[in-house]
Amino acid sequence: MQKNQTKRIFRIILLVSTFISMFFLPWILVWAWIMPLPATVQEQVLEALDHKFDGIIVYVDQAGKPAEFYAAGWHDRKNKIPADPHALFKIASITKLYVAVATAKLVKAERLSLDKTLAEYFPELIGRIENAEKITLRMMLQHRSGIPNFVDHPEFWSKPPKNKQETLNYALDLPANFAPGEGYGYSNTNYMLISDLIDKVVGYTHQQYIKEEILIPLGLKNTFGSLGEVHIDKVMSGYYVGVDQDFKTEDTGLMLATAEDVGIFLRALNDGSVFNDGEQDIYSSIYVYKHTGLLVGYQSFAEYHKDIDTVVIQFNNTSNFDGYDWNLAEIIYSRILKILRNETNK
Repeated sequence: MQKNQTKRIFRIILLVSTFISMFFLPWILVWAWIMPLPATVQEQVLEALDHKFDGIIVYVDQAGKPAEFYAAGWHDRKNKIPADPHALFKIASITKLYVAVATAKLVKAERLSLDKTLAEYFPELIGRIENAEKITLRMMLQHRSGIPNFVDHPEFWSKPPKNKQETLNYALDLPANFAPGEGYGYSNTNYMLISDLIDKVVGYTHQQYIKEEILIPLGLKNTFGSLGEVHIDKVMSGYYVGVDQDFKTEDTGLMLATAEDVGIFLRALNDGSVFNDGEQDIYSSIYVYKHTGLLVGYQSFAEYHKDIDTVVIQFNNTSNFDGYDWNLAEIIYSRILKILRNETNK
């Protein structure tokens, strides 16, 4: 009797919990999940427009098949220019993959050491970044340094930095998020400093080093280190919900590329062909093999899926940090994967 009563109580608790969860669920996400799955990727890309994305680009590289390109919506909303699957896009934090590969190459060449400290590489930051004498290059690459993320500074968005030094200032003279090596905290400051370190070691810009060591060997002619290198009309516009401004002219100092170029790089990263002897082992010890990116007006996803031997790149040119745009973009990406897996398993 006691056992049955306990079961009934658990069932009641479960029903109440389910009801509460459903009541507070963002139904826009539920609807995006439960909609019937389209038969093709192009249909899913078109469906993304129903979620208020201004434009979307998808690139699919399935082994043994020609690459496929999809686009819907606007490349430029104001001028009514349709989305172009070959447009340049601000790839935001996907840039970190290229920086990590460049670092692995320099470590193999013994021009950098994973075990040297921030203080050794940047003595001027002693006292400005807590634990500089204990933070190693390895920790920075792995986001285990404890260095504050400059975008988390309360004034970063209200008073946007005008240059790299102002950006770094938003991470200086602050307490560490945790002791070096004792936690994980994604921090853009880590990779900004690593990029500066590559500049210092090679004697020229890390963008040029990446071009020489990664882009040219892979034949990537539509990947660029900064906005200043490209014709602005080739860049997909970026929009923030509720704001009329087109954010494509904002120079973030991060890379731009076509979805195809990112896809080619990502396959080379995952199959190891971007590396020379010994470099991949170093890379595997310091960073990941996929990434996402987020800027005002830009969302990006880049991942290789081993089970179907497929690279899928997705770009969305609408963002809203206070809404569900990121979650919706993730759902769209996952549904595209389901379609591809269904096609593979036919």
